Amino acid sequence: MASRCFMRKWETCRLASVFLTELTSNSTRCSNLIRDVSTALSSTHSIAMFEPKSVWGFREYHDGRPRGPLWRGKKLIGKEALFVISGLKRFKDEEDTLHKFIKTHVLRLLKMDLIAVLTELERQQEVSLALMVFNVMQKQDWYKPDMFLYKDLIIALARAKRMDDVLQLWESMRKENLFPDSQTYTEVIRGFLSNGSPADAMNIYEDMKNSPDPPEELPFRILLKGLLPHPLLRNKVKQDFEEIFPDSSIYDPPQEIFGAR
Repeated sequence: MASRCFMRKWETCRLASVFLTELTSNSTRCSNLIRDVSTALSSTHSIAMFEPKSVWGFREYHDGRPRGPLWRGKKLIGKEALFVISGLKRFKDEEDTLHKFIKTHVLRLLKMDLIAVLTELERQQEVSLALMVFNVMQKQDWYKPDMFLYKDLIIALARAKRMDDVLQLWESMRKENLFPDSQTYTEVIRGFLSNGSPADAMNIYEDMKNSPDPPEELPFRILLKGLLPHPLLRNKVKQDFEEIFPDSSIYDPPQEIFGAR
């Protein structure tokens, strides 16, 4: 009886020993596995930091497209439009080649692509090319007078100090019975004043007074500031300003600064 109890205790101890041995072995294997995975991940991370083109055994190739906002903006322009923009800029100094390119590529563009080309050329300040594209656009069957098309091109020309082109485009716009907004008046008036042409600035001002839209203060203030060396013209504008905006004030510098009498 005593020997039987002893054998049972011995068997229990042996099983416990085997269980602990197996548990320890499994724990060691789990630890080794975790350590191996951690090492692999660390190695991959370090490789990715210094060799971004080799990750998990695959190679990533740069497709040549610029990253960031530039490419997101170009996604809105079709491939045909991008090709035309590139070609126009490439041949802009070769008159014969440029006209051939316009006939063979620009004229075949769809309406939205042609508008996209015009907008992008204005954004890049390629105003001569933008003016050519606008002239092509006016000859299309689908063309209808649009103030916004005129506005962007006129502002681009004024900022480039192409005031002769601004006058021609302005006359074309008025023949189509279109009136610009306050921003357009402001930029054109500022352009003529910077160009030393106060008479042309006053002509635009008279046109602004005949606009069906109510005037805003900004073009008046730009004109009042630019006409400081011309007190007679300035007084006329000042009188109109005080009638239209009775609650607004005007800063008048000392008259002797500009020799006004």
